Amino acid sequence: MDKTETIEDFYRTKLNFMPDNLKKEIGHFNVFELDDFMGCSAKPIPYSRKDYFKISLIIGKNRVHYADKIVEIEEQALFFANPQIPYNWEQLEEHQTGFFCVFTEAFFHQFGNLKEYPVFKPNGSFIYSIDKEQTEKIKLIYRQMMEEINSDYAYKYDVLRNLVFELIHSAMKMQPANLSVNQHSNASNRISSLFLELLERQFPIENSRQRFTLRSAADFANQLTIHVNHLNRALKETTQKTTSEVIAERLLQEAKILLKHTDWNIAEIAYSLGFEEPTHFNNFFKKNINLTPRQFRTV
Repeated sequence: MDKTETIEDFYRTKLNFMPDNLKKEIGHFNVFELDDFMGCSAKPIPYSRKDYFKISLIIGKNRVHYADKIVEIEEQALFFANPQIPYNWEQLEEHQTGFFCVFTEAFFHQFGNLKEYPVFKPNGSFIYSIDKEQTEKIKLIYRQMMEEINSDYAYKYDVLRNLVFELIHSAMKMQPANLSVNQHSNASNRISSLFLELLERQFPIENSRQRFTLRSAADFANQLTIHVNHLNRALKETTQKTTSEVIAERLLQEAKILLKHTDWNIAEIAYSLGFEEPTHFNNFFKKNINLTPRQFRTV
């Protein structure tokens, strides 16, 4: 899984320029036509988290991957992305069109909590199939956004916030698209892949102040927005191991590396690997290796 894409990364990689109004304290908003980002020369969208919100009107055949879910877009849809959940989409036909807007959480500071809306909750509805009549209404909102952002009106960002809320409320009056996973085995493989990528993102441990924070199956399930039993079944099916066993094996591998290739003391290594007490680390290591960390270091 790629690192979190920042709003600066978006401008740098997609547009090769950095706007002047990216000040973190006042927030940021912009709106674009999707056509400019599609086609044979377009860069693929990596499966990653973003540190900004995005609302897209997608017109064309696509497949959206969102946590462990897969949604097929046959004609057109409204898609809500938030910073908590990684996603990407596959373009299934050459002709694509639409609009999207991007904005940071700070842009709505004191104007409401976006995360409370169902379209931005991790387990909420995030994609809505829309008919042609609804599509025309949504297009009109985006065109108003584009007109407003290019205007000299002193309070244009207030208008733009209202237009974002109009998109949100328009969607919440609709029926969300049907979520589908193509095959059970594919779902298990994808969940396992996402879990392993998330596990690997925490490594390598490069300094003694860095810490392994996702320690339990429940921690990972929460990050992937799936039930812990769903994660456990997927891992058991694809690896024949429990989630806890996979985590323990990776922790043990990193512990051996740190013991052999750093001069950190045992307490520092225990802390960096997420153990609250060195004795907990000693017990974990000895249970799996039949040696204490100190004994392993001197072998």
